Amino acid sequence: MRAHALVVAEADGLGATRLARLRGEAPLLLRQTAIHAAPATVYVVGGAAGPLGGDDLHLEIQVGQDAALCLRTVAASIALPGRSGAFSRTVVTATVASGGSLRWLPEQLVAAAGCRHLTLATVHLERGASLIWRDELICGRHGEEPGEATITTSVGYAGRPLLRQSLTIGSGAEGWAGPAVLGGAIATGSLLRVDPGAPPAIPGVLGPTAVRAALAGPAWLVTATADDAHTLRGYLGDGSA
Repeated sequence: MRAHALVVAEADGLGATRLARLRGEAPLLLRQTAIHAAPATVYVVGGAAGPLGGDDLHLEIQVGQDAALCLRTVAASIALPGRSGAFSRTVVTATVASGGSLRWLPEQLVAAAGCRHLTLATVHLERGASLIWRDELICGRHGEEPGEATITTSVGYAGRPLLRQSLTIGSGAEGWAGPAVLGGAIATGSLLRVDPGAPPAIPGVLGPTAVRAALAGPAWLVTATADDAHTLRGYLGDGSA
């Protein structure tokens, strides 16, 4: 299955944000909620199971100057194997103009047994833009070994690289479950916050397997591993503050 979805958010000149374009294709169906709230909030509603092996899904996000947008999903995504053995792929690209704000807060990605999945995210921020970007990966469903999954995130700020990170799990990544990577944890994730108006972040240890680090820009990053999704979310937070 191939699908392309597009969200374009613009300031309405009255202190709120309007969705200039909102276009989805199954399984990437888009639904706006709380129309008069700030920020404008859109949920990605899965119109089919998956991503399934062979799926190629693209989500494009554009946030204009002084607009504020939050994207969420209604449930976790479960990457499933396809009959052909082909990889599934989810590609998310986002651009945020100066003064704009984007919150990307999906539910977890679960790498089910036998899956072969790629998630590629690219974010371009103009100077003065702000961002909250959360990624969470669960290594298999209850009682099963995970499939293969790679999560890659690339974020640039004011034309310069801010964050480049990638994680691969499964049989194709030797040592991924060892002490140098996940250390046996089944849940892992990160939360990136870019806020040009905030004071510099103070690096710190947030828990036995969670840390906060300042980046070379107006940003900080929390990374964590955990034994379950609930504990992981507690380390990363809900992105509301």
